[in-house]
Amino acid sequence: MKVLIADDHEVVREGLKQMLTDEFGPITFGEASTASQALERVRKEKWNLMLLDINMPGRNGLEALGELKKLRPRLPVLVLSMLAETEYAQRAFKAGAAGYLNKGSVSRELIDAVNKALSGGRYVTPALAEVLAAGLSQNADGRPHEILSDRELEVMKLIAAGRSVKEIAVALSLGEKTVFTYRARMLEKVGLKSDVDMARYALRHQLVD
Repeated sequence: MKVLIADDHEVVREGLKQMLTDEFGPITFGEASTASQALERVRKEKWNLMLLDINMPGRNGLEALGELKKLRPRLPVLVLSMLAETEYAQRAFKAGAAGYLNKGSVSRELIDAVNKALSGGRYVTPALAEVLAAGLSQNADGRPHEILSDRELEVMKLIAAGRSVKEIAVALSLGEKTVFTYRARMLEKVGLKSDVDMARYALRHQLVD
């Protein structure tokens, strides 16, 4: 079995490799620390499974996921992240993920998710199932940020966390003008007027700690 792990933290990659090897025996692993590296490895090689982090330098995992699925439609991709399931799991599934796991609780769930993904299914944790069920009964108009693109949501979180436009541009490998453009779109879409409003909104909806 060939498994590609895309995560910018070496200790996380090593931990995942150990868990999978303990369960499945010898595996050929590939590693990537950025989304661009992951895309390049998917273009050049064939994999049975991919573990993909969302929050990596440059392009985030969700942005890359759509392109990954175009390159290899049948490649099962499990998304692992520290980011809240409530905001990112649905986006991951819409982009083609075979499962979404929170890094804080990865253990037996990872093995179950891998088995499910390799069999062609989608893995949903019990906690996420409750979130998805609750979301079906909510009025979408009550959560304006859900209409934001993945990149817009990411920029919103960084602004709300107190990062400057210059810092955001560096962190996401974007031009400062592009960040300002995303900011303007967010304010208009969500109906806010300032960065302070954005921070309050993000806290209220638990988009930032």
